[in-house]
Amino acid sequence: MIHQTAIIDPKASIGQNVSIGPYSVIGPDVVIGDNTVIESHVVVKGPTVMGRGNHIYQFASVGEDCQDKKYAGEPTRLEIGDNNVIRECVTVHRGTIQDNSLTKIGSDNLLMAYAHIAHDVVMGDNNIIANNGSIAGHVHIGDWVIIGGMSGVHQFCHIGSHSFCGAGSILVKDLPPYVMAGGEKVAPHGINSEGLRRRGFNKDTIMAIRRAYKVLYRQGLSQDEAVQQLNDMAKKTPEVALLAEFVAASQRGIIR
Repeated sequence: MIHQTAIIDPKASIGQNVSIGPYSVIGPDVVIGDNTVIESHVVVKGPTVMGRGNHIYQFASVGEDCQDKKYAGEPTRLEIGDNNVIRECVTVHRGTIQDNSLTKIGSDNLLMAYAHIAHDVVMGDNNIIANNGSIAGHVHIGDWVIIGGMSGVHQFCHIGSHSFCGAGSILVKDLPPYVMAGGEKVAPHGINSEGLRRRGFNKDTIMAIRRAYKVLYRQGLSQDEAVQQLNDMAKKTPEVALLAEFVAASQRGIIR
């Protein structure tokens, strides 16, 4: 399962039933979980720990030193969960000591061709970063998020679960959960109702989230006033609590 031209460092740990294609390079301090497929011409550097069932396509660079000019070779890490698909020419960099020394990707994510995941990004599960999506350093992404192609996310932004950011967007503030947004300067455009339906949210819950969106964006309330109303709504619809907590915790401010 390991091609004769692949270069595997003796300090790497390779799981069971792993396939590594021609001319791929696996460096020291790399752990690759069972049933992972690494195609040809892939470079994986460590310290990197990768779970089971991942599939990395040709010319991807995973676990490389970050592009932060403050980085001076300190030991930092990359952690990747299970069943991720990392397509052609994707770049994923390790963390920096200015944060938690860790870049972390969860499970069941799809990183399409030429996507970039910078240092200290923390990403949850079931996300899609479309072609040429660029995620800057220290960004946090929840679960079930879609970032459209050719989009850029500014450093330190937080992106809430179940949100959708359209193609060609430039996100410089936090994107709350459930919100659908887009544009060169990202603006909100309602809730991601179709995505919620696909994930099993019932009609009453979606309607409650829609009303919560109107509280946040349509009633002219301050952020604190909106959070107070959202917390009240969450007593009846617990899913709204995710939105209230995100807005209350935002440091950069949310998109408006």
